[in-house]
Amino acid sequence: MPTYVYKNLETGELYEIKQSMRDDALTQHPETGAAIKRVLSAPGIAFRGSGFYVTDSRPREASEGGSKGSSQGSGSE
Repeated sequence: MPTYVYKNLETGELYEIKQSMRDDALTQHPETGAAIKRVLSAPGIAFRGSGFYVTDSRPREASEGGSKGSSQGSGSE
């Protein structure tokens, strides 16, 4: 169940509330009844570096090894 960040419209205080993705955004705090609004925030995960694309998952040794082998063979003759 995801955690959403809500902001109290009167005080500016931030709340983290767990609710289903299917639920509508809350307009009142469940405990205090204060007016709140859902705040957009950064995602909890960020994919950085290599290895996250289809082309990065292929073994590099096979593609580099073939070209190295042919260049080494022609250089020794």
